[in-house]
Amino acid sequence: MSETAARKPVHLAVYDTYADWETGHTTAHLTQRGHVVRTVGPAADASVTTMGGIRIQPDLGLADLRPEDSSLLILTGASLWDTGDELAPFAAKAREFLAAGVPVAAICGATAGLAREGLLDDRAHTSGVSFYLAEQPGYGGAEHYVEADAVTDGDLITAGPTEPVAFAREVFARLGVYKPDVLDAWYGLFHDSDESAYPVLMAASAAGDA
Repeated sequence: MSETAARKPVHLAVYDTYADWETGHTTAHLTQRGHVVRTVGPAADASVTTMGGIRIQPDLGLADLRPEDSSLLILTGASLWDTGDELAPFAAKAREFLAAGVPVAAICGATAGLAREGLLDDRAHTSGVSFYLAEQPGYGGAEHYVEADAVTDGDLITAGPTEPVAFAREVFARLGVYKPDVLDAWYGLFHDSDESAYPVLMAASAAGDA
């Protein structure tokens, strides 16, 4: 069996008001590197509409998602994280993943959901701003908050809404998608518009490493 065939899918959480721009780099480049990305919604038979008005039909429902069948769960930002507990089951699923040793990557409002679930209380993490998390009921992780674009602590990746490229970088590093020097070049090009990174990526692509 090939390495690609042996990989477990990456699961992308989708729900109404999902912030489209936050995971585009992550999912596009994972797919280009041979990872299968499957969407998981509140229910498989009900489409969701993103913040940008794009309708998505989930590949499976949240109740059918098992950590042992996944290599990573991505929790996207969404207005719904800030308007009630409708997305709380996704934070509970993140708890299952972390307990099973399967990585979780959360960006923007999803970090608030994890804060309310208590998953940030003893892990280094970031978000848009520290006081956003401080407002979340039950959050006890203020001393572990890091002022950074994106943070990885073991199996947990977090980022704020303005850092989709840094978020992708942490995901790629955690899954070993690129060699370290290629990942640095990828980040330099897509985050910093560093034109010197382009030939590095082209050489890596020619060698099958990008």
